[in-house]
Amino acid sequence: MADLNNILKIRTNNIQPSKGKILISEPFLNDYYFKRSVVLLAEHNEEGSFGLILNKPVDMFLHEMIKGFPEFNARVYLGGPVKTDNLYFIHTQGNLIENSMEILDGLYWGGEIEHVKELIMIGKLQPNQIKFYVGYAGWVTNQLEGELERNSWLVANIRPSQVMASNTQKLWDKSLSKLGGDYSYWINFPSDPNLN
Repeated sequence: MADLNNILKIRTNNIQPSKGKILISEPFLNDYYFKRSVVLLAEHNEEGSFGLILNKPVDMFLHEMIKGFPEFNARVYLGGPVKTDNLYFIHTQGNLIENSMEILDGLYWGGEIEHVKELIMIGKLQPNQIKFYVGYAGWVTNQLEGELERNSWLVANIRPSQVMASNTQKLWDKSLSKLGGDYSYWINFPSDPNLN
């Protein structure tokens, strides 16, 4: 097996963080939220970064979490450790949901939650068109760049269809497989390096 220190330092891609890119955590990042996570950057600028963890589903539906929300067969995800009492969402319906902000071509975040409720109630919004997140992942100015220099994250591209897939629990493995090269070793590292 290749030397662990060399694998963590090698960068087979030179993709810079920006809106619409994903962050893939290194295999030994042992944080409750970020362990083997994939984060979609919805914003990245000189003031900092805002993202949502894509692959940490909660075993609840939104209407089970939020009183008064219409019954809707959409799972909720842990979006990150910041403002965990707030709800965020990404969707493919920027033409229907007012005040949406485009992340990628055909993929949006945010908008008017009351409008979302209305679209659900009249059947114009389906579970495969929207995902809900509790909390978000945030970085202040230059914080993410520092974490990238320490090899805590890789930056990669993603397609809207991958973001909106119904099963994202294997997204970390699949994202690393696409990068290929030495990153394919990361998938096989144990979650706990002490078990190796």
